[in-house]
Amino acid sequence: MNLKTRLLLFSLLITLTAFMPRSLAFAQTASDMDTLLKTDSVSVATASSFILGAADLLPAGLSGPDAEKAAYDLASSNGWIKAQSGDPITLKETSFLIMKAFKLKGGLMYSLFGSPRYAYREMVYQKLIIGSTDQSMKLSGPKLLQIIDSTLNHSGGY
Repeated sequence: MNLKTRLLLFSLLITLTAFMPRSLAFAQTASDMDTLLKTDSVSVATASSFILGAADLLPAGLSGPDAEKAAYDLASSNGWIKAQSGDPITLKETSFLIMKAFKLKGGLMYSLFGSPRYAYREMVYQKLIIGSTDQSMKLSGPKLLQIIDSTLNHSGGY
């Protein structure tokens, strides 16, 4: 990783930790956050722990593998995620998980069908997902944090 990329990731980490809600700040340890920022393809369990932690749906004091297991079990039992815990999470799966965890309202198609495809389209429409993306692309750690940040701003989570 070159110096410019490291500085960008460091500034993103500082910015996110300065403005993140207390629930997310205490739910994730610094090493969890550092590991996520270096990840090119986030697993379903890891994404679930960060998303459900930000939505304040996880018990206090959980981090690392315990938080990932609890988050995956909760998301899976509610039908919010169908992939295996170790699989790389896609953008449409992330969108659906966020829409459900944060209880975000969607447009007509999301209201009628409530599927990951329409959750993704709704999040793009609401500008929670920015940039040229594909709904089936694998999610990197920094991209996941950017989407969580946008969602928290949108839903008043700060």
